[in-house]
This record gives sequence, C-alpha cells and structure tokens, in this order.
Amino acid sequence: MNKNFRTLKNYSHKVGLNFWHIKFATKYCYKMFGKFKQKNLVEALIRKVATKHKIKIHILKVMPEHIHMLVTLPHNITNSKTLMLLKGRSAYTFFKNHPKSRMRLPKEHLWSAEGCEITVGYNKFATVEKYILNQKVHHATD
Repeated sequence: MNKNFRTLKNYSHKVGLNFWHIKFATKYCYKMFGKFKQKNLVEALIRKVATKHKIKIHILKVMPEHIHMLVTLPHNITNSKTLMLLKGRSAYTFFKNHPKSRMRLPKEHLWSAEGCEITVGYNKFATVEKYILNQKVHHATD
C-alpha cells in the first residue's frame, strides 16, 4: 500500500479516507476496446473527465468490455454523479473520434446503464488494488 494512503485526511467536519472501486461495462458487453488505439483513447478520456471534476484516479484498468478503477471522490460529488460524468463525457468524445463504432450499438449507447460502485475500507485497499491490477489474469485475456 502506498504511504499516501496510510494517513487519514482532515476535512472541515471529519477525518477519514474516501476510496471507491468503480466498475462499468460497455453496452451488451461488446469488446469495444480490444484495439490498442481505442483502449488508450478511452483511458485518456476517463482521466481527462476525472481531472476536470477533481476525481483522483489511483488505479485505472481498461479491459476490452469493461473498466475498473479505484478513485477518491471530492466531497461535492456523489458516487452516482461520478458514474454519470465519467460515462457520459467519455462516450460522447469516443464516438466523436470513432463514428463507425456507433453502428455496432443499436441505440448508440457506449456504456450499459448499470455500474458498480463500492466503498473500499482502509484494511481492504490492498485486496482491491491487487484485484484491479490483475484483471488480465482474472479474465485470461491477451
């Protein structure tokens, strides 16, 4: 575990840590990010949106049909708002750069409607970090 994660953060009315494991998938689990160019583009888009909204990404792993990330959210954004921001802007810009990708998706939605957001406790951080970093082994993909 990184030393920065061992210390509690002081906020105006509390002390604590704020880590979320977020996962979301492409619509119909299509493997939209199998190519190097598309994978790097969606990773860059998510990082750009996160930076704009002060969402700190600690780990980001893009798989062909889904994404895992470990993030710290600012106190003015809820977890559901975070998912909306990341999925919405990344899809819009991805389709701008890859217009033919829209044809594969019936209603032109890049991401599925659902997602998974789980808080990560201080003592479970290393487990989640290992799980995200070992996605290739977990899914046995190249």
